[in-house]
Amino acid sequence: MQLMSERGAAGGGLRERKKRATRAALAEAAVRLAAEHGAEKVTVEAISAAAGVSVRTFFNYFDTRDDAFVVIDADAGARMRRAVLDAPAGLSPLEVLRGAMAAELAEAEQQHELWRLHAEVLHASPHLLARGVGAHMAAEAELAQAIAERLGDAGVGLYPRLLAAVAGTAVRTSVDHWSAHQEEAAFLDVFHEVFSLLAAGLPAPPA
Repeated sequence: MQLMSERGAAGGGLRERKKRATRAALAEAAVRLAAEHGAEKVTVEAISAAAGVSVRTFFNYFDTRDDAFVVIDADAGARMRRAVLDAPAGLSPLEVLRGAMAAELAEAEQQHELWRLHAEVLHASPHLLARGVGAHMAAEAELAQAIAERLGDAGVGLYPRLLAAVAGTAVRTSVDHWSAHQEEAAFLDVFHEVFSLLAAGLPAPPA
């Protein structure tokens, strides 16, 4: 699952905000059309029309039609890596990751329907699912690189790789649990509880 944050889109100059909004509109249009009709039946022309832009504009943001189905927010990874590198020095690596991810997930409850449709689209198309898995692995590797850089690690050792992987799993677990228990707690409360369990070393729950 790729992250999307309206808060992240609020940053930068007017030109950059407009570009992010256009890309987000195209990605959302692609996912919704694919969920309704099947990705193989959705054309670039249909995606562009649904987003209210020209086909030429579509190709300013995506190299191919399939790219629009795979990654909802291509800038999320870069924002998280920058947040990891810019976080206060006194924070632990896990606290840094929790803060960076929480900022991206601030609007998770509003974005939940789109995320669900995105997952359905990928799982309905083996080649899109493979591309989605590849994109996730690349993003995880880049996040591990940022953790290693923050720690002054010349390479990317076991710890940064493990922390990036565990944090990604924590996000997915938070989303899955909240989706099944939306009436019990807000998403960010579930998210922070999951990271608190990680910080405590995953103690067994009381009998």
